[in-house]
Formats: sequence, C-alpha cells, structure tokens
Amino acid sequence: MAAGTTSVEAALEELRVFPYEDLGFAKIDHHRALRDCLPEVILGEGKTPDQVVEIGRRLVERSGRLLVTRTNRACFESLRQHVGDALYHETARAITVNRRQEAPQAGVVVLCAGTSDLPVAEEAAVTAELMSNAVQRLYDVGVAGIHRLLDHLPLLREARVLVVVAGMEGALPSVVAGLVSVPVIAVPTSVGYGASFQGLAPLLTMLNSCAPGVAVVNIDNGYGAGYLAAIINRLALSEPQE
Repeated sequence: MAAGTTSVEAALEELRVFPYEDLGFAKIDHHRALRDCLPEVILGEGKTPDQVVEIGRRLVERSGRLLVTRTNRACFESLRQHVGDALYHETARAITVNRRQEAPQAGVVVLCAGTSDLPVAEEAAVTAELMSNAVQRLYDVGVAGIHRLLDHLPLLREARVLVVVAGMEGALPSVVAGLVSVPVIAVPTSVGYGASFQGLAPLLTMLNSCAPGVAVVNIDNGYGAGYLAAIINRLALSEPQE
C-alpha cells in the first residue's frame, strides 16, 4: 500500500486469509510460505481429487509454488484442468508447480540402494529441486555391489549434503557417511523381505550408525529428507568463505 502498488481493498483481502484460509474441510496455512522455504505441502494420500484441487489451486494463486506428495495421475489430471502448468512426477508420485524463477544451486546428491527405493528417492529429489536445488542422482548403488558406489567417490565428495535412501538392512548411509565429510540424511524405506518389518529394520540400523554425521528421517519420508537437504545446502552456500 505504501508503495502504491496495491489498493486498500486488495491489502485487506490479502490479510483476511492470514494466518490461514478456512475451506471447511481444510484450513490452508498461507502464512507457512513466510516462515518456511515452501508453502504448505499437500499430502495427497487420503484426500479426494476435488480436495486436492481446491487446496492446490488456492496455494498456487498465493505463492506460485505447489507440492503434492503421495498422489496419482488421476488426481493430477483433475488439478491440471485448473492449474495448467502443473507437472506430474510419475516415479515420485508427486505434483509440482513452480512459477518462481530462481537459479538452481548445486550441492545436493540423492542416492538409493536399489531400484525399488526409487519412489522415495525421487520424492526427495523433486522436493529439493522445487526448493531451487540442482539435484544429482545416483541410483542402484547398494552395499550388495559396493564397487558401484565407489566408482562415484568424486561426486560424493563434491556434495554439500547427501540424501541416502535404503531398505532391507539399511546399511548404505553408514557406508556413505564413512566416505564423506558432509551431512548424510538417511531415509529408511519399507522395501524388503519379512524381517525388514516394513522399514523398521533399516530405521534401527540407521539410528544405530557408528559413522558420524548421519541424521535419520522417518520410514519412506522422502519429502522430509529433500526439504532438510535443501535447507542445509542453502545454509552452506550462505556461509562466508575462508
């Protein structure tokens, strides 16, 4: 208003939906985009396409960015009728919209142990990319064939933060952390045979890692890992160089 770029009525309308907008079935936290690095993220699981569309459309209108996790193509097609620039990431099972033009920053590497871990790894990568990171991917480099990982040591050592996704026994984050001097975000997945207990076994392995610098997120939480990696990378970039 002071700059003369908006009217009193428009400013009041903007303030009306802060800190949240009540849709009845959902209360959209528009204020989150001011506090965090992303607007409120929609967990698609358990929501109808109509609910995702209504929440997503309003988030995009106010922030220019959107992330919907754990969703499907049918939900995406419904949203695209209202938000034409929405993108669907098949492997990640995620929808994104990004109308903010920011130069992506290198420094984040996402690894996974096996091809079955790809949905979680891609969820992490897509999240970090939406937060203006140029993500490098290194997939199917599990400990059952450790030479596949060791062939990429230069890439690992150039990273500022690594997201390491693994199921089964979950040993990969410890191995990676023993090779690098940067934070490793470990993501256990629910991939594996019976004794992996839907991800509990790799979760416990990662929590008990003897390698320093390992932080562990919840089972299958690719979004949480990608978000944390993006924040770490941003802070590392903002630090003054010696």
